[in-house]
Amino acid sequence: MRAFYFDNIPGDQRLPHDSGIPVSDELLKSIGVLHWHIPASQQDQINAIAEERHCNNRDIVSVTKEGLGDAYEATLKIFYDEHMHEKEEIRYVLEGSGFFDVREHSSDVWIRCYLTAGDLFILPAGIYHRFTLDENDMIKAMRIFWDEPKWIHVHRDSSTDVNPIRVNYLKALGVN
Repeated sequence: MRAFYFDNIPGDQRLPHDSGIPVSDELLKSIGVLHWHIPASQQDQINAIAEERHCNNRDIVSVTKEGLGDAYEATLKIFYDEHMHEKEEIRYVLEGSGFFDVREHSSDVWIRCYLTAGDLFILPAGIYHRFTLDENDMIKAMRIFWDEPKWIHVHRDSSTDVNPIRVNYLKALGVN
C-alpha cells in the first residue's frame, strides 16, 4: 500500500491525485488506520488478524463495470460519498486495485491510500473516508465482519460529528 496526500485538483476521481507528499505508516497509525501486505498464500495470517479482531464472517465483493452493469456509476458515487461506519471496516484485496481516502483528523485533509492485491486494510469505526476504483475499473476484495456481512454507511453531515461512534473515535485519538 502506498499513502499520500490527495492533491484536490478537480478531475476523474479514479486518477491518482498524488500531491507528491507521502504519508508515513506512523501518521496512518496515529489516526487508527492499519495495513499489511499479505500474499494470498498466507491465509493463516489473514485468519489470525480476523480472529484477533473477533471477526468470524467474510464475503467476497467484486466491483467492475461488467458485474454492476447499469448500477456501476451510481455504486461508485455511493462509495465515493464521504461517510463513516459504526463498525471497523476490514478489507483484503484479492485482485485489482483502488483508493481509500481517509480524513486526517487534525487538518481534515484527505489522505489517499492506494491498495493492490495482497493489501489488508483496517479503518477504525468513526473515521471519515471514501472509496473509488482506479483507472483499471476493477477490484475484488474480501470483506471481513463481526456479524453477518453488511455494509451500512453514515453520510457525513452535522449529525455525524456528534454520532457517539465518531465522538469515541476522536476521544481514542486524544481529541476532546
